[in-house]
Amino acid sequence: MSEEIPTLRWGIVASGLISSWFVQDLVLDREDARAKHIIQAIGSSSFDKGAAFVEEYLTGHSPTVYGSYEEVYADPNVDVVYIGTPHAFHKKNCLDAINAGKNVLCEKPFTLNTKEAKEVFEAAKARGVFVMEAMWTRFYPLTRTLLPFLHKDKVIGDIQRVFCDFSLVQNIPSLGPESRLRDPALGAGSLLDIGIYSLTWGLLSLDAGIGEKGQTPEIAAKQTLYEGVDIATSAVLLYPDGGQSIVSSSSAAKTKSVFCTIEGSEGYVDIEGFTSAPEFFTVYSSKNGGSKKYEFERPGRGFYWEADAVALDIAAGRVQNDIMPWAETLRVLGILDEIRRQGGAKFPQDG
Repeated sequence: MSEEIPTLRWGIVASGLISSWFVQDLVLDREDARAKHIIQAIGSSSFDKGAAFVEEYLTGHSPTVYGSYEEVYADPNVDVVYIGTPHAFHKKNCLDAINAGKNVLCEKPFTLNTKEAKEVFEAAKARGVFVMEAMWTRFYPLTRTLLPFLHKDKVIGDIQRVFCDFSLVQNIPSLGPESRLRDPALGAGSLLDIGIYSLTWGLLSLDAGIGEKGQTPEIAAKQTLYEGVDIATSAVLLYPDGGQSIVSSSSAAKTKSVFCTIEGSEGYVDIEGFTSAPEFFTVYSSKNGGSKKYEFERPGRGFYWEADAVALDIAAGRVQNDIMPWAETLRVLGILDEIRRQGGAKFPQDG
């Protein structure tokens, strides 16, 4: 008899693109699912928008539709709230859900800066609820396979350098001033939108530790600004042992298929696909002159792996996740804050 898996009832806050990807993944039939996910409620800015969202993305399912987020927080049948709003609203949405006693999975970036994140985590600690930043890429089987290859097995020897980029052609000047990609008050800029993924690979590849066990490297950063919004960011992370991660993002170019190269003393690794959703990696060994490609099956987009982790943690009574603990969110946001301080991109919420 197979071990029973936990069931988690989700309340979805916001009915935009990222929320549509998330719910479509959670209702997929998967043989290796580690949890059962039920989309219990949808909260949107209007009932009609929420109903249209269900009709388009949740055929055959019947979540309760609300024309506000507050009704999702108040729903006693919701176990956990997924927050898919624009960056600038994450702090308020998290605090409102936490104050209602709900567990929370909040999209990346968790908040606009470290100060906001600390406020959310203090509230979560006081209320005793589970909270996690939805950095889904960290939960991919590809990522969980690659990291021990690098740090435990040392398949390419001692890691010396990492190059990682995430760039999309978004044509920022053509967007209206109210766009989340154009308005600094909404957290606009390539760094928080997509550069956070480049930074994530740069950190994970050079440092086996995360959170309080992770290193905080020295940072040298530059940004190209358009009306105060970064349209390109480049940063070098300098580690005490001499290792370097060169991470970049742009909203005016497109990343090539090999988005990340990790160079070691005995070879290198190329990671291919989308920076946020990698498809495979190849290990090139200088010891034997050979190479080996590692591919991973991925129905849908891959949001269910982080959702499974949330379900298992909540079922076990944990309030943090080991792969993405609160201290790691704070470490990453601290680096993002410093990159912006050097590069010049500012948000009104920075104070």
